[in-house]
Order: sequence, then structure tokens, then C-alpha cells
Amino acid sequence: MNVPFILLADDEASFVETMAKRLDKRDLKVITALGGEEAIEFLDRNRNVDVVILDVKMPGMDGIECLREIKKKYPLVEVIMLTGHATVETAIEGMKLGAFDYLMKPCEIENLVEKVNQAARKKQEHMEKIKEAQIREALSSHGLE
Repeated sequence: MNVPFILLADDEASFVETMAKRLDKRDLKVITALGGEEAIEFLDRNRNVDVVILDVKMPGMDGIECLREIKKKYPLVEVIMLTGHATVETAIEGMKLGAFDYLMKPCEIENLVEKVNQAARKKQEHMEKIKEAQIREALSSHGLE
């Protein structure tokens, strides 16, 4: 599998900078956004993001609203929710909306990296199933099953 391409979205600039460096040191490709709106704008321009690491509490478009938008526009992109203010309700809502997982800040970097790799594998498996279905459909439409 290729190195996962990650979008890290959080309104705390110092957290984003530190976390991006820590992920980069582990040979992950990371781009950052300082909010939900910026994250969506980036995804609109870049279709190769595998995993979004998304803060729940952000001004403007919060993490839950951003997650909802990501899953509507880019259903194959996996989202890991991060928060320093976890509530069971928010975690449940995020998972119902399709979040891959939910982690508390501060989270262990190795745990986050493992979750990112698991999420990227899940996206890759979904993409492979879609390609297989498209190939079967194309063969079938030409009578070549």
C-alpha cells in the first residue's frame, strides 16, 4: 500500500504544526487546514486524500458538521475524529455519521499512526471493490463474463 495522504484539520495552529511534524517524521504525507471550511476547500481541490484527522471543537464549521460534509461529498475518505472535549454523545454522533474512529487529545502518536494506517487500508479495500465491480459491469455489458 502507498503511504497514506493525510489532511489534518484543527483550529489550534500550534497543535497542527506539532502534530504535522510528528506525523511527517513517521514518513506520512500530511497537509494541514486550520478549520472545517479550509478542510472542505482543500478536499474540493485534492481528490487524493486518504484520511482526514479532524478536531471536533472548531469555530465556524465544527468537526461534526465537517464530517457530515466530507461523507456527503467524499464517502471513501476516512475520518478520524480528535477532541480534547470528548462527550459520549459527540462520539456516538461522529460514528453514526461514518467516522472511522474517535480519539482523545492528547493521543499517543503511535496509536494515531496505527489508526491512520487502518483507515487508509479500509479506503484502499473499498476502492478495489469498486474497481472490481466496474470491471465486471464492463465485461458483462460486452457479453464477456
